[in-house]
Amino acid sequence: MFIDEARIRVKAGDGGNGCMAFRREKFVPRGGPSGGDGGHGGDVVMESSERHNTLVHFRFNPEHKAERGRHGEGSNCTGRDGESLVLKVPVGTALYDEATGELVHDFAHPDERIVVARGGRGGRGNQHFATPTHQAPREHEAGRSGEERSYRLELKLLADAGLVGYPNVGKSTLISRLSAARPKIADYPFTTLEPNLGVVTVGEAPHEESFVVADIPGLIEGASDGAGLGVQFLRHIERTRVLVHLVDVSDGSGRESPVDDFKVIQAELARFGHGLEAKPMIVVGSKADVANPEKLKKLQAMAKRRKLPFYAISAVSGQGVDALKYAIAAEVKRAREAERLIEQEPASSF
Repeated sequence: MFIDEARIRVKAGDGGNGCMAFRREKFVPRGGPSGGDGGHGGDVVMESSERHNTLVHFRFNPEHKAERGRHGEGSNCTGRDGESLVLKVPVGTALYDEATGELVHDFAHPDERIVVARGGRGGRGNQHFATPTHQAPREHEAGRSGEERSYRLELKLLADAGLVGYPNVGKSTLISRLSAARPKIADYPFTTLEPNLGVVTVGEAPHEESFVVADIPGLIEGASDGAGLGVQFLRHIERTRVLVHLVDVSDGSGRESPVDDFKVIQAELARFGHGLEAKPMIVVGSKADVANPEKLKKLQAMAKRRKLPFYAISAVSGQGVDALKYAIAAEVKRAREAERLIEQEPASSF
């Protein structure tokens, strides 16, 4: 089950209460106050993990509470601190404050840790309140309450290349050709109801390279406003480096113009925002084995005008798939190098 959104409530541990006690031992006259401090409450910590790839463990368990601190004891014994609770989330998870909608943290890398709720401080025992004129204090503090917060978790897949296009243009068949992924394939709209990831390897060892490709459920006109599967899965291509736009050039799609199909999906990407329409893109004429020559020619001419790489493929027969695979690998490599150069640039100072 693929769950990419969840709401949770977290409660850090309360601090333990300070103790009120007096030392009463033989041969120890005037022992005085000996109440120990309460232990601190445990924090709630969130950590990104490569072992998780869905938020399903939060969907059915939305409340999480850390351990409270132990109360202080006599003989100046401090209570034990409460254990922190560590919540694992997949890499690519964005954490939002439920009350304000503010982005708290974006877990873009493995093993990132942040404290999402801080434990309460332990209360002071009566030993801290002794003074020369107040030698037998009975004052002591209660432990502070731990933080209680509500969050929304949103998973955005981490893939190098994203396959986009209308339903039934051959995205699932293509990812099954490129990788070991085995998505459901059928001849009706919206067969793919959740994104599929596949790892693609090109080249020979020891110089082989790999990239991750994501099959995004089909888009239609009005997707950014909720039509079809709507905006639900568009966020999964926000992090992709390259988009592979598949367009059906056969007569079986029921749509007249592949160029119009391309423009409609591009408009939906632009309306969603986040720079999706500006990402490097490869245009693919899908179902080339049964292509309408006129449709194929028009789509190729449009790609040439826009200076976009164009490939005609048949995911069923395998025609053109290898060439496309190496082209995607080259685009991903260029995008990775560009990102690396940007990260290495020193910050400008004013």
